[in-house]
Amino acid sequence: MTDAPRMPEPHGTVADAVAGNWVDRRAPAALRPYLRLSRADRPIGTWLLLLPCWWGVALAAASDAPGWWDLWVMIACGIGAFLMRGAGCTWNDITDRDFDGAVARTRSRPIPSGQVTVKRALVWMAAQALVAFAVLLTFPPLAIWLGVGSLVLVAIYPFAKRFTWWPQVFLGLAFNWGALLAWAAHDGTIGWAALVLWLSGISWTLFYDTIYAHQDKDDDALIGIKSTARLFGTHTVAWLRGFMALTVLLLTLATLMALLGADAGWMAVLIALAGIWIFAAHLGWQLAQLDIDSPDTCLRLFRSNRDAGLVVALFLAAAALV
Repeated sequence: MTDAPRMPEPHGTVADAVAGNWVDRRAPAALRPYLRLSRADRPIGTWLLLLPCWWGVALAAASDAPGWWDLWVMIACGIGAFLMRGAGCTWNDITDRDFDGAVARTRSRPIPSGQVTVKRALVWMAAQALVAFAVLLTFPPLAIWLGVGSLVLVAIYPFAKRFTWWPQVFLGLAFNWGALLAWAAHDGTIGWAALVLWLSGISWTLFYDTIYAHQDKDDDALIGIKSTARLFGTHTVAWLRGFMALTVLLLTLATLMALLGADAGWMAVLIALAGIWIFAAHLGWQLAQLDIDSPDTCLRLFRSNRDAGLVVALFLAAAALV
């Protein structure tokens, strides 16, 4: 392990970045390596971190009473998701720098390609985390403590693929923590519905990140990286069908617990359930399209989960307004 720079790829672009992204086209040249380190050129991760937050605050508001404070919670979660996803990815790239250099899809990332040293990456990670913490301080005490507690999960995740075939579980624990945090930000409490919502997000993460992991399964096998993609192999579709069913079941249960328990009204319940049904149909469409031996298809389907999660968020928000 060394900080000695290596020759970057042409223009410093990252192999799996979105074509024509704003970082490569418009960001100041000096900032581009750091924004790439934060995955700002690959926004899907920010969406997948943010959406459970929006699920949490929308469902909490639907079970109680929405207010202008909830709008700030949604905005603050957006800022926090961008910053903490960036800090988390920076930490991930620091810990995985040797592995990334051995994988075709990741060797162009800023650290293994020599665009950013480890010391500078650590400073960049700390800066992002501190700004996110300043935003977090606007929330109630319980939400603040939940935000601080999430750092344990963020710190552990990069190492999970070294000791378990289920690193996607650890990713799910961390990526969906925002459902609890945003729920607590709404009124300073957490109910059983929030916990079930969190579990539904974990199951969803197992679904979409297993698809994502199939891009690297051959390289992962060579360097000894574990994943559910390698564990499930040719039985992946069957496993994903189970995760899809579990996600929809838990999401429905969380919604009914929150809305029926609060006597939110049949219209709100139907609107929320309609969003979950559309979400379920989207996951079914992904399974019908899936080819685990096509990296391009896996990446396209993985990215499509932004749209699936947005449907749930929008319908829960509509239920809250009703």
